[in-house]
Amino acid sequence: MMDDEIKSDVVEVPAADAAASTGGADPVRVPSVAEGGTPVAGSALSQEELDALTPEIVKALKTVYDPEIPSDIFELGLIYNIDISDNRDVSILMTLTAPGCPVAGEMPIWVENAVSSVPGVSGCKATITFDPPWDQSRMSDEARLALNMF
Repeated sequence: MMDDEIKSDVVEVPAADAAASTGGADPVRVPSVAEGGTPVAGSALSQEELDALTPEIVKALKTVYDPEIPSDIFELGLIYNIDISDNRDVSILMTLTAPGCPVAGEMPIWVENAVSSVPGVSGCKATITFDPPWDQSRMSDEARLALNMF
């Protein structure tokens, strides 16, 4: 493998500790499998790459809000699955609180834009499903508290 290929496998993500100490989002290098990262069965990405990308993707999802509900879509339990492919394309399987949601055509685009902005992500495709249908039991305690639904 050539050096350029190895370097292209490295993911750089902002480090929370570095950002807090320097006031900026300094990237942290995460090793690919080729650089000694931990292999994951069925994936070309290392466990370290997946561990670095996943919380950043979740953080991006938490910036997307249902305009009718003052809680983000992740805490509402609208995200059913996050899949990161070998080329770092992210597939999101999500739902809406109701099939007649007025932003049904827009929310997947908001999700795709938010997740695509994460360093190390090549792109994102959000797909809506209503199977299983969403219900309030999917909400986190944080969302329940925000909505006073205990």
